[in-house]
Amino acid sequence: MRIAHDKMIRGDIYLPTDDSLMAEQFDCMEKLYDYNMTRPHEQEKRQQMLKEMFAEIGEDCYIEPPLHANWGGRHMHLGRNVYANYNLTAVDDCDIYIGDFTMIGPNVTLATANHPLAPELREKGYQYNLPIHIGKNVWLGSGVIIVPGVTIGDNSVIGAGSVVTKDIPAGVLAFGVPCRVQRKLGDKDWEFYHKGRKMPDELKKLRRVGKEAEV
Repeated sequence: MRIAHDKMIRGDIYLPTDDSLMAEQFDCMEKLYDYNMTRPHEQEKRQQMLKEMFAEIGEDCYIEPPLHANWGGRHMHLGRNVYANYNLTAVDDCDIYIGDFTMIGPNVTLATANHPLAPELREKGYQYNLPIHIGKNVWLGSGVIIVPGVTIGDNSVIGAGSVVTKDIPAGVLAFGVPCRVQRKLGDKDWEFYHKGRKMPDELKKLRRVGKEAEV
């Protein structure tokens, strides 16, 4: 089993229908099924279940059910204070890293799995996986799709409906199909929080200064 699992994690081409892999995957999916069946008031139970399901998960993370994940979160690494809204789909056939304070809108897809372009190999079911890295304090808008191997830098915002096919640097606003950087985030975003709506003075005081504020 470990040989097949190692291939799956390190990006080698492999057959996901390996019996040992599927048995392990189904065990993870059983836990995910139970998580999605929890009731809204069972917050402590959900937190405990996530710690058992995920590779790593920090304090004060909130994953709104239903969560869809190929391996039930087995290969997901979350920092602290990560929030994911309804219908997060994590194709976590290999590692997905999500940094502290990242927010994920509804119906977002994080897909690590890929398939060869050679039709004969697809016919046999071959697959390979590439990890996804999402930095700290990132905001993924509703319906964002992130494809295998993509990295998104700290503090960046990905607009709703974007398809992210290439790496996105830190501290930018990016959106589109395919997703492209539109501009850097900076002073303007502390003057107005939405179009012509001015930022309240009491909130401007929350801006960090120096290198820590550079995005």
